[in-house]
Amino acid sequence: MDEPKNAEPVKRICAGLLAHVDAGKTTLSEALLYKAGELRQPGRVDHGDSFLDSEPLERSRGITIFSKQARLSRNGTDITLLDTPGHVDFAAETERALSAVDCGILVISANEGVQPHTETLWKLLRRYRIPVFIFVNKMDLAIYRKEEILEELRTRLGVGCVDFRMQSREALEDALTLNSEALTEAMLTEGTLSDEAIASAVSRREIYPCYFGSALKCEGIDALLDGLVRFAPARSAGEKFGARVFKVARDENGERITFVRITGGRLAVRDTIDGGKVHQIRLYSGMKYRTVEQAEAGMICGLTGLTLTKAGMGLGAEEDAGEEILEPFLSCHVRFPDGVDAHRGLQDFRQLAEEDPKLDVSWDEAAGAVAIRMMGQVQLEVLTHLAEERFGYRVEFDSGKIVYKETMMPEAETVEGVGHFEPLHHYAEVHLLLEPGERGSGMTFLTDCPEDELDRNWQRLILTHLRERQHRGVLIGAPVTDLKITLAAGKSHQKHTEGGDFREATYRAVRQGLMQADCCLLEPWFEYRLEVPAENTGRAMADVKRMHGSFQEPERAGEMTVLRGKVPVSEMSEYSRELQSYTGGRGRLNCILSGYERCHNEKEIIEAAGYCPERDVENTADSVFCFHGGSEIVSWRDAPAHMHLPPVLAQKAAGQDAQGTAAEQLRVMAREYSRRAADDRELMAIFERTYGPVKQNPLTAPGATRRKRPERTGFEPVQKEVRKVKTSGNRRRFVLVDGYNLIHAWPELAELAKTDFGASRDRLIEILCNYQGFTQAQVIVVFDAYRVRGGTGSRERVRNIDVIYTKEAETADMYIERVTHEIAKENDVRVVTSDGLEQMIILGHGATRTSSREFVEEIRLIDQAIRDVMNTVN
Repeated sequence: MDEPKNAEPVKRICAGLLAHVDAGKTTLSEALLYKAGELRQPGRVDHGDSFLDSEPLERSRGITIFSKQARLSRNGTDITLLDTPGHVDFAAETERALSAVDCGILVISANEGVQPHTETLWKLLRRYRIPVFIFVNKMDLAIYRKEEILEELRTRLGVGCVDFRMQSREALEDALTLNSEALTEAMLTEGTLSDEAIASAVSRREIYPCYFGSALKCEGIDALLDGLVRFAPARSAGEKFGARVFKVARDENGERITFVRITGGRLAVRDTIDGGKVHQIRLYSGMKYRTVEQAEAGMICGLTGLTLTKAGMGLGAEEDAGEEILEPFLSCHVRFPDGVDAHRGLQDFRQLAEEDPKLDVSWDEAAGAVAIRMMGQVQLEVLTHLAEERFGYRVEFDSGKIVYKETMMPEAETVEGVGHFEPLHHYAEVHLLLEPGERGSGMTFLTDCPEDELDRNWQRLILTHLRERQHRGVLIGAPVTDLKITLAAGKSHQKHTEGGDFREATYRAVRQGLMQADCCLLEPWFEYRLEVPAENTGRAMADVKRMHGSFQEPERAGEMTVLRGKVPVSEMSEYSRELQSYTGGRGRLNCILSGYERCHNEKEIIEAAGYCPERDVENTADSVFCFHGGSEIVSWRDAPAHMHLPPVLAQKAAGQDAQGTAAEQLRVMAREYSRRAADDRELMAIFERTYGPVKQNPLTAPGATRRKRPERTGFEPVQKEVRKVKTSGNRRRFVLVDGYNLIHAWPELAELAKTDFGASRDRLIEILCNYQGFTQAQVIVVFDAYRVRGGTGSRERVRNIDVIYTKEAETADMYIERVTHEIAKENDVRVVTSDGLEQMIILGHGATRTSSREFVEEIRLIDQAIRDVMNTVN
């Protein structure tokens, strides 16, 4: 509905309904729609007439399979309910829907409490920072008191779970202030808590409002609706158009629909976004929809006409969603009936993969069949139904197998993978550092390659190639995970390098690094909850041990014993039937995927796979070099010796050794510095101003005499001294510093410069005075004053260094170039600057260069060396 001009903006909320299967989530959605006046009477799942579970398959099985939305209004607030699947096989669909919601309504059965899949949903809500309302359903059948249920919620989910239907406002405010410092401060200041303050705490996930009732009997529904209106946060919207795709589906006519949440601006029919034109904007409520000419921020709508969209994609100003954490752990091959060739079947299943990207439909060359990935048997039954309904044929699936993964051992050392691709008229070389990541972190790609060595565009292209491919391991050819890959070096050719060259070099570098690395195999593990009669406890514990699993201390629940722990998926997959047999049907098993961990029978799996990485031509680790006008393949073992760039790890090791040697030299210099300080009160005063007084030093005693030394005024006497040095045949050491360049490269000084530039300049001069006293090099610091009108420049002597301010129209670079040209031939001159062009010029004059960042580290090393020596002396 379009808003009237000058009217207050409508508050729009999208609330996601989440629950463990059979907790009553769909029944709750019916009750919410009924109480809001959208339904004449609520439907029932067991009667097969629920408003949102409209698919025949959903009604026949009594479960939600596809996420759907319904719209309602309450007290001037538009609420969109997004009903998500509760079955664990469709958890990935639930995770995708979370990118569109403002808050979640987590439904929990009063008798079942927090179940394994409930904890999975809670982890998802926590990861995506989604505020949560909790509705405890089936209180009319509860065997536990409300206080006992609330205590379990606080223990299992979080202490912020608060009953919002307390007897008095005072009791509610007391409970809220116990869980939020911000609300405590608001209470002390205002004497009461406003709805805005409570909503803010809910938005920060400090408070989780809890409501108790019965969805079937419509008890507690009004309180939940009022709580959503008062305390649910509405997402802030940007001015520019943005939208997040959370689902792709097809209607009864086969038309492709892109479901989006509008996050900013407005969208109109016939607008072109991301290469496609919007034909229709549909506002769905269940299976019914109405079309509108325009959609505004906060709306959930279906768009037709877009053909390139996919779940998780950001449109307009919206960014793409991050990596999802739930993924299928089983794979199987599809068997098509006679008359349906594999090519047609592959295209049909790729259409299904648009709606469920986690299917990961691919062609298995070795098996000559279409391969898919799934979460469980129920999902396969749904796929069978969809193929028959849409494509007119019935498919079958083989028994399936576990999806294994590979990674580097946690304690493995970093390896350098190299790849070179140089057939005729092509060129690219890539050096990557591979190191193990934290378990469950996935693939992380970084760059640590200077842009003056490899252009930024080439670096971005390499990172793109790293992300676009699922890299295969070298043990059984399984996907690689939990790996940190850093681009360390690369090389291109001015004429012959093309984008595809870096793709080939990058893939080969990854593979070459894995061939060297210490790798291991990972397998999926279940987190289980096993409930058995007390007399069967010993049998259950023995079974878990036999399956290479683990369990916590057994819990007593009346006449039953509850075991919790982890176990490999491969061992637990067929256990339910055995459990029912030895418990006489009284045992219950709930499992959720907890993640990937070290494979319990790694050697057996590797031997059974019989995989030879060197024969995998699709994932080769060898490099291609150009020799004598032709191309030659060089084995991955010999490739490092032929690379055109030096090995990065070897350079880093050499640099660390050199740094250790330099540190020792600094300690020697620090000792010499302290000895010089014993004879020179001026340097000691500088040192004490910087590092504090030195105890038990005779120079600090009253009446100590100061050694006289000639005073210098300006730069001219320094030049005369240089000429004098020339006649004696000795070389002096000079350090020329670009002052403002160094200030901006020094974090502490740069921060100080934001508020007091003069203070940062004085602080730098003080530091350089101490540096001169330590190194005995003549320091000249140049400050850029070329924008000072009428400035004639100045030279002054500050304690033991020369400070230069350039004149109008003269930059510090120009001054340093001129002085370097004058003195570098007969003296050792080092210039401190990060200006790339300046560095090239001073090198041409015979001086050496040091970047400002390197100089900062050098001074810090000197600082530490002095402290170490003085601590030893004292």
